[in-house]
Amino acid sequence: MPQGVTAISHDVYHLHMLIFWICVVIGVVVFGVMFWSIYHHRKSRGAVPAQFHESTLVEVLWTIVPMMILIGMAVPATGTLVRMYDARDAELTIKVTGYQWRWQYDYLDDGVKFFSTLSTPQAQIRNLAPKGEHYLLEVDHPLVLPVGKKVRILTTAADVIHSWWVPELGWKKDAIPGFINEVWTQIEKPGIYRGQCAELCGRDHGFMPIVVKALPEAEFRQWLEQMKKDSTSQTAQNDSRAPIVPGGQTL
Repeated sequence: MPQGVTAISHDVYHLHMLIFWICVVIGVVVFGVMFWSIYHHRKSRGAVPAQFHESTLVEVLWTIVPMMILIGMAVPATGTLVRMYDARDAELTIKVTGYQWRWQYDYLDDGVKFFSTLSTPQAQIRNLAPKGEHYLLEVDHPLVLPVGKKVRILTTAADVIHSWWVPELGWKKDAIPGFINEVWTQIEKPGIYRGQCAELCGRDHGFMPIVVKALPEAEFRQWLEQMKKDSTSQTAQNDSRAPIVPGGQTL
């Protein structure tokens, strides 16, 4: 499990390690007592099994002790889940829509929208060329996010259930047709982080990668302004190609 590049991913990692070591201690104690009992009370040493029916003390202990262990696990786990779902005060909101088999990213506050599609060459997929370092984990248009900013991410889908997952962010979120799921992230350092659709969504499920490019705030703003200009230019070109009908209106 990677430690990730967000506060939530760190919380998830430390929670995982805490639960892991609790389970290790329980395993050592239980199997230690079991093997010690098997060895020291074996038949060859003349051990005679004790004859008893019920023990109130044992009943109380094996009820209270597991309950306390579960409470000790639940408290930090609940705290992590509460922080994970607290998307308040986000500085940027992005809607992620899953399609068979690509992603659409919509910057709701800025009017920027584009598709992100697998860019691994077909020659590599068909084993006609050596596979690259990021085989099946590269796209034509990555999701670009600012470093140090709280980003609210809304996930949905247009056809079947998908799941948006980048391990370094510390969570995965289902994209379900007709529903909007909410999560957030705040990346701590610049870089490129890769993931995949984590829900079996059809024949080309394995060809639906996710690439997140985290940029410093200034570089992100430059990228966003350029995307706005490109979007405006594309809209103008589409309008100029619209056929003219009598009366001067465009279709």
